[in-house]
Amino acid sequence: MDKILEVKNLKISFRTNSGIVRAVRDISLDLEKGKTLAIVGESGSGKSVTSKAILGILAGNSIVEGGEILYDGMDLLKIDEEQMHKVRGDKISMIFQDPLSSLNPIVKIGNQITEATLLKNKANRREARNQFNSVLALLRQAMVDSKACSEEKAKEMCGTFDTFCIKANKFEHLYNVDDEVCEDCSAHLKDLLFKAEKNQKQNVKYIVGDVLNKTGNFKSEFFVHEYKEKLANASKEVKELLSDYKPTADNNRLGEKLENAIKELDSVIEAMYNQTKPNFFRIGFYALKNPNEDIYSEDTEALNEKALKFLDENFMLEFLEYTEKALKYSAEKYLAKKREAVKVLQEQLSYFDGTISEKESKARAKVMTGAVLGAIDPLEIKKDNRAYTFDTGINDAVNRYFRFEKQNPKEQARFDKQTAKVEKLKARGKKVDWKVVPANIVDLDLLKKNISNVINGLIDDYSEFDKNFEKIAFSERKVEIVDFFKDRASKVVYKITRSMAKENAIKLMEEVGISEPRMRYNQYPFEFSGGMRQRIVIAIALTADPEILICDEPTTALDVTIQAQILELINDLKKKRNLSIIFITHDLGVVANMADDIAVMYAGKIVEQGTASDVFYDPRHPYTWALLSSMPDLDTKEKLESIPGTPPNMIYPPVGDAFADRNKYAMQIDYEMQPPMFEISETHRAATWLLHPDAPKLETPAIIRDRIARMKAKNNNGGEING
Repeated sequence: MDKILEVKNLKISFRTNSGIVRAVRDISLDLEKGKTLAIVGESGSGKSVTSKAILGILAGNSIVEGGEILYDGMDLLKIDEEQMHKVRGDKISMIFQDPLSSLNPIVKIGNQITEATLLKNKANRREARNQFNSVLALLRQAMVDSKACSEEKAKEMCGTFDTFCIKANKFEHLYNVDDEVCEDCSAHLKDLLFKAEKNQKQNVKYIVGDVLNKTGNFKSEFFVHEYKEKLANASKEVKELLSDYKPTADNNRLGEKLENAIKELDSVIEAMYNQTKPNFFRIGFYALKNPNEDIYSEDTEALNEKALKFLDENFMLEFLEYTEKALKYSAEKYLAKKREAVKVLQEQLSYFDGTISEKESKARAKVMTGAVLGAIDPLEIKKDNRAYTFDTGINDAVNRYFRFEKQNPKEQARFDKQTAKVEKLKARGKKVDWKVVPANIVDLDLLKKNISNVINGLIDDYSEFDKNFEKIAFSERKVEIVDFFKDRASKVVYKITRSMAKENAIKLMEEVGISEPRMRYNQYPFEFSGGMRQRIVIAIALTADPEILICDEPTTALDVTIQAQILELINDLKKKRNLSIIFITHDLGVVANMADDIAVMYAGKIVEQGTASDVFYDPRHPYTWALLSSMPDLDTKEKLESIPGTPPNMIYPPVGDAFADRNKYAMQIDYEMQPPMFEISETHRAATWLLHPDAPKLETPAIIRDRIARMKAKNNNGGEING
């Protein structure tokens, strides 16, 4: 399971005039790479609070009482705003419920899409260069320390790798820019030909002139070499015929000769766009070592094969051999340090079982942090989130304990004083029209346990790593680190100009299904329908090509037909871009055909969790039954069941199961004790006392059984819901 985001024991509350609202109560979630996790529940269940915590946009009155949100070696709850700025919008983007409130009403759509692209490009290039240089320097040193090769050889090999990576990516960047221009020009010409056939008025000379100007200024010799003569001849003929083109008020057609000439020009441009792309990583090395050779005139496939053979024989096989030895050496070196760190963690752990002091606790946290940071393998591309976030995690847990140790007595004294004042006023017969804010007392034993949980979590991680060390495939790791270098080198040379940002924005608008994007680029939000505005918001969210997309009720403000279109669009984008998606909704039916995993939330807790098939075909929690029973579909003939009552007041969270008062299957224990998560299968869990071995055996409600039977029939006898 390749986790891209982990939420661990998250607890979030909000200060209000009436007291502390417990919005999220100890939830844990995992988002797998390339999958969709749906968080489902009624309004107020804590869904949106969880998503906003991930993005670092909680309201000012929020209190993060515990937990971790782990992403790329960071705990998103602990990093500062500067670090969060690099994540928010760039790595993790969000689509909100109301598209109009997400857009600036007085700024044109095009400018809103391009703004983030231009601002982040410079910072991304600088960061990529730093990452490339620092990791390559570490790899070079590991090659030497592992005795894979001499210091001189390591310096030479890494220097060569650096040089040809950048050279290769400069080649590729120029090629990609020309490729995008070609795609854009072909689309313009096809649009022009279509409108001319329909006798629509258009500025033919301007449109064709713009195409001729762009295709006459290609930058990549690889891109244009094979088509130079064809492109020049086609362009010349169009230019000559265009000078005689004179439309009239009644006739906006092109004429047979000009139309054929434009079609020929378009066919050349389209052939250029569809040509075989060179493998620039291979060619970068070949060009570096053979600077005087004319590589542009060669057949692309032949050049790719020749460059690969040359790269392997003269560099890459040797480089990969040294890299694998260096990675194994580094992993073994830091395995020993991890074992030492485990000893340090175990030695310090017992201290936090008894009475603790602030000074001693901070000193011990410093000792543990030093051991953990020293055990992190800097050549491990896939970061161990727990190790990278241990520093902030342990210090935050310690600081939180001693903050509330001091605050609890003050808070109790404040509450007692105000209560006494109210009672005194009432005793004197005075009317009191204000309420005493309940005391915000935090359980110190629980906070101390949080400290131990941080330590134990890393001990478990390191022990698991040690146990499975012999299974590590360093042959795969060496490929991963080369891919890392290629990716960072690509970002270093990818400079976005304003005109490029505009073309990217237009392509994004087209990708999200906005017709005539070039014309609509200069329109304002009020000129778009609700569904189109949501498409614009999706385009903005995708500008930085994020890894994670959070969709917070993105279809609630739209009519049913447009909802289906937006859901289909999000599904298509997920597959095309390999996005990992968190989809928040109150309607289980919305995610039936798009979720891979589902977490059902109620009153700040996850009450059922599993794959989409688990939750739809084998629901176990009465709240999940209630949601499914109230979900309309075309085949249900029975009257849909509404969920009786309302969610509890989370200023005073229930002692037992929060759903007990609305649950017709509730037992006495539901009112007295919160149920634990019972494991139904490896992928399916639910928090209901009905799963206890001693509980009465209840059959799933008939309306649910009938719905499951229909779903199984539609999905080939119980195939995947989203298959």
